[in-house]
Amino acid sequence: MRDERLTKLADVMVRYSIGAREGEQVLITGGIAAAPLIREVYARVLDAGAVPVTLVSVPGLQEVFFEHAGDAHYRKTPSIMRSVYEQADAFVQIMAPENTRALSGVDPEKQRALALRDKHLTDLVIERDRWILTLYPTNALAQESEMGLREYEEFVFSALALDREDPAAFWSARSAEQRRLAERLERGREVRIVGPGTELTLSVEGRRFLEDSGQHNLPCGEIFTGPVEDSAEGHVYFGVPATVGGRDVSGVHLTFHEGRVVEAAAEKGEEYLTSMLDADEGSRYLGELGIGTNYEIPRATRSILFDEKLGGTVHLALGQSYAQTGGRNSSSVHWDLICDLRQGGELYVDGELLQKDGRFVGFDL
Repeated sequence: MRDERLTKLADVMVRYSIGAREGEQVLITGGIAAAPLIREVYARVLDAGAVPVTLVSVPGLQEVFFEHAGDAHYRKTPSIMRSVYEQADAFVQIMAPENTRALSGVDPEKQRALALRDKHLTDLVIERDRWILTLYPTNALAQESEMGLREYEEFVFSALALDREDPAAFWSARSAEQRRLAERLERGREVRIVGPGTELTLSVEGRRFLEDSGQHNLPCGEIFTGPVEDSAEGHVYFGVPATVGGRDVSGVHLTFHEGRVVEAAAEKGEEYLTSMLDADEGSRYLGELGIGTNYEIPRATRSILFDEKLGGTVHLALGQSYAQTGGRNSSSVHWDLICDLRQGGELYVDGELLQKDGRFVGFDL
């Protein structure tokens, strides 16, 4: 049966998020489990007069690559893939994992090498600034969230505001208040994060804060910037667990001095954490400070795409900055770690309280 919410989601992505126009080429990538949504997106792109191009992945191919690829396969992105990305005008990416632990036995160095090989493709997508990323509910994601599939579908569609008559209008209206918050942050020089196991300051002077209300991520709901690279001082505890690279990572403790991670530990997944920190020169520095504003998401689910938007949390990304924010850090890594401030947390800008126990002071979010 056709789910009208998928039609609505496809319309939001194509019309509102990337604004597909006649004659443009739109690259649609995703897992085969997302076929129902891919079909809807394909149709909406055609309706817009644009040309859809699809790259659909088959389960197990990544594992095959890491098992059989030789050194030469990690050196250069295939030219045919470069050409596809370079000629695309806009990008739609739909994550639909059927096994979130498929890469748990793969050497992190191999994962890093592949990410480094294709980093310029990621850079190209971000620079073009017409891209949207979402996920399609699968059994694997439902299991990670400790939900049944139907319950998880309702969770996802609610977080994306698809239960509302006009989701695009809802996110557009939310954008105005998020922009007001971003402007307040842009007037600041120093952000201080206080919470359980956390006392961290960092400079945002001269940096631009962007807001995402559905232009790049669905679910959306965050304000973010690239902090001054050598400014982070103190320690932070990331209590929200995540499944990343096929592994459980939770209870991460980081200590910063002059912007660099100088001490690191994790209650689970410490070996993976260390491998990411040692990836390259930029991976021990912060590329992003993000503040979650989506209070339609009731709880964490081990999916960074969702959990980093949780209202009442902040996230710090190790590695690559977004150039649009003024950030200058370069790395093959961009890994968001999430700090929950909803119970005993505070967020300050130049000493002024901005958020307490996960709720903003003076902002209708």
